[in-house]
Amino acid sequence: MDEKNKQNQINIELNEEVGQGIYANLAVITHSSSEFVLDFVRIMPGLPKAKVQSRIILTPEHAKRLLGALQDNISKYESINGVIKNSPNKPGNPIPMNFGGPTAQA
Repeated sequence: MDEKNKQNQINIELNEEVGQGIYANLAVITHSSSEFVLDFVRIMPGLPKAKVQSRIILTPEHAKRLLGALQDNISKYESINGVIKNSPNKPGNPIPMNFGGPTAQA
């Protein structure tokens, strides 16, 4: 490896807690003139409240880079695994809260 490539490398550390990841099944995205805010939320069936699991704040330039990286990775995923189906989410057709399973009964 030449000296120029060594200078451009970043040593990224991932501790065990962060490496476990956090599950989220909803992302809420807002923005201002100077930043994009991504709130990752976990919604659970039967619970009236949802909690933000993680908030990521990006500059507009980094948000656009993230978009490009996601598009690239989705294209690669779909070339191997097939097209990801997108459920219609129209007014009057909210996100299903039963996760496709039977609804709970007492």
